[in-house]
Amino acid sequence: MMAVSMECHCLRSSELPHTSKLYSCYLDDFPRAARFYAHPPSEEGLQAAAREVTLDAGVRAQVVEILREQNERFGSDAAVSRNLDRLAAGARAVVTGQQVGLFSGPAYSFYKALTAVRAAQHLTETGADAVPIFWLATEDHDLAEVNHTFWLGSGPRLDRVTLATPEGAAGRPVGEILLGEAVSKEARAAAEALEGTAAAEVGEALLASYKAEHSYGLAFGKMMASLLAGRGVVLLDPLDARLHRLGAEIYRRALVDSEALTEVLLRRNKELERAGFHPQVKVTERSTLLFVKVDGQRQALRRRNHGFAAGAKTFSADELAETLERAPELFSANVLLRPVLQDAILPTAAYVGGPAETAYFAQAEAIYRRLSGRMPTILPRAGFTLVEPHAARLLKKYGLEFEEILRGRQYVRREMERAYLPAGLGKKFAAGEKDLQKILRGLRTPIGKLDKTLAGALGTAERKMLYQFEKLRGKAGRAQNARTGLLDAHERVLMDALFPHHGLQERSLNLLPFLARNGLPLLDELLHRTHVRNAQHQVIYL
Repeated sequence: MMAVSMECHCLRSSELPHTSKLYSCYLDDFPRAARFYAHPPSEEGLQAAAREVTLDAGVRAQVVEILREQNERFGSDAAVSRNLDRLAAGARAVVTGQQVGLFSGPAYSFYKALTAVRAAQHLTETGADAVPIFWLATEDHDLAEVNHTFWLGSGPRLDRVTLATPEGAAGRPVGEILLGEAVSKEARAAAEALEGTAAAEVGEALLASYKAEHSYGLAFGKMMASLLAGRGVVLLDPLDARLHRLGAEIYRRALVDSEALTEVLLRRNKELERAGFHPQVKVTERSTLLFVKVDGQRQALRRRNHGFAAGAKTFSADELAETLERAPELFSANVLLRPVLQDAILPTAAYVGGPAETAYFAQAEAIYRRLSGRMPTILPRAGFTLVEPHAARLLKKYGLEFEEILRGRQYVRREMERAYLPAGLGKKFAAGEKDLQKILRGLRTPIGKLDKTLAGALGTAERKMLYQFEKLRGKAGRAQNARTGLLDAHERVLMDALFPHHGLQERSLNLLPFLARNGLPLLDELLHRTHVRNAQHQVIYL
């Protein structure tokens, strides 16, 4: 394991950009959000949810058998096999999941898995045996969300790696789509670009997982199984027709009660809005909770007149019921029904999710009430920003704190320009600013004695003079940059590494280059720093 002495500091979720009011309340002011969740994200909530877990013994046995087959196909190790034995014997599940992004997708795919591992360990240590399960979102049909990744390579240089869309892939579940020959070239280039002590090991896992004959789902599963080896993460691919048959009753009830369930959700959305929260998922009067495959494409099922429609095709209720009985694998759940379906086939005590997923559950809770007798507690996933030495040096060079990076490119550029001056000139500006402030402070008393109404004018003049002084310092910094060109390069390095695409690093950047440069024990270090129910974002200086 890596040394745990690496410098680290934490930020609350409310200090992070784009954090929703609902998520902040869920974590920091739960009573305001309590009516929308079955359990709080606390020790008491976790234990209460664990006590409520029930699952038919026959369903459990079938699910374990299916998962054994799936994980063997993914190449999972003995630790997963042991956890499946525990699951068969009655263990609960801590579930998380993610889209099957190219080359493992954004870094938080791993952070979710590690949080599930830690939560399952915690439950087991406190008397409720539990195993981590990772639900691969192979049923999603938006290929554009998973066919690319952002790769921070040497330089450091941020590249977008994208696979072309295969012919006939539009609208199909991504877990069915083969990667094709294009992936061989991209995987080879990515593997060759890796640097560091673990470059060979990470590259080998990448090339073994991402092959032309593999689907997005299979490749992602193999990648996760390889890099998470020894941690017992059970992988689940929901495309398996046998799992659809086990969940068919949920589909049936969602179909039969579609109108009533829509009314329930519309009421819930109004309740959320009255409470000052924004519903995450849009619901209309024609919405249902189901998707159905039509000519191989996954289409949202909606109500039309006295029947249903998916794409351009219409169905009667009887036709859909007959299709569901004959081929339940043609149906899949939308984002609000999926967790209910998940808990119909898994003994879920807790679900590990991010801010958006936590908001989904505020709506899904109304569906749980109608279709299920229990709901898991929702635990926040761990969040990390990894600051490598080159980025740390630039932060120090320009006198920047990580929190300032979160204020955006324009702010960072302005601060860098202020700091980017020859040493002698920088000292003169600093001294000049102090002298100016001293002179203005010396004027306050005599001007106030002369005319009290001039105090406001002096304050305005002080602000304007200091503003112009800062503006001049920035212009001097830009002039220096025009001579060297370094400022542009340093700004790009900082923003690409720490706040890419105006968002947190974990939401964009692929973790594999970090693992290659810093070693696979980095995963152990992150697991060590993952704490159940702690939603603080950790900034780690490597």
